[in-house]
Amino acid sequence: MANGTHRKLRLHVMRYNPRVPGDAPRLQTYELEEADGMTLFIALTEIREKQDPSLQFDFVCRAGICGSCAMVIDGRPGLACRTLTKNLGEEITLAPLPFFELIGDLSVNTGKWMRAMSERLEAWVHMRAGELDLTRIEERMDPALAERIYELDRCIECGCCVAACGTARMREDFVGAVGLNKIARFRLDPRDARTDADYYEVVGDDAGVFGCMSLLACHDVCPKNLPLATQIAFVRRKMAREGLG
Repeated sequence: MANGTHRKLRLHVMRYNPRVPGDAPRLQTYELEEADGMTLFIALTEIREKQDPSLQFDFVCRAGICGSCAMVIDGRPGLACRTLTKNLGEEITLAPLPFFELIGDLSVNTGKWMRAMSERLEAWVHMRAGELDLTRIEERMDPALAERIYELDRCIECGCCVAACGTARMREDFVGAVGLNKIARFRLDPRDARTDADYYEVVGDDAGVFGCMSLLACHDVCPKNLPLATQIAFVRRKMAREGLG
């Protein structure tokens, strides 16, 4: 902004609806005036309300919690609701996250993949056989351990880490940093009855920790700043040391 005026933004948005016969991917340009405190979510909403109601993109919370508005912003996965336009240039290019099923334009179905991955990893607390004592589930936990578990639980499953992952581009069965983060989380949970060998059985191959090429893209783009690459490296070293890989 200079002399009290606002910038003119040009948003180049990838448009494509795979359900419309004959439709083809293309960039469509929209122009609008930047406002104070404008995020990409606000900009896209203004475009949809005032210029093009057919534009598809997702949102729910608008507070960086649900992960619905994840998209590729100038070549980098991120959340539209947490990205201020003032931190971008006047020319902005937006595309849907790769890897996931495209619904239309900037909207992708991350939920379908996330659910399948969670079911594959059995990402829930496994009680010991015959154990129905609910008091154990609610028993006190060491605050330091609870904090470590909470840190990993902050993942919002936005899909940014998977979209930025080189291995995911080559292996559709790769569980991604989000899946390996889940394994790390349940390994810490004292209520979970599974052993290290049980965890490693589902992630101890090229579709799991040994598929990671350690490019650190997941670490770089995570909007919650989770230590994703650190967790993957820890599990991989532990598996190699114990001969479980």
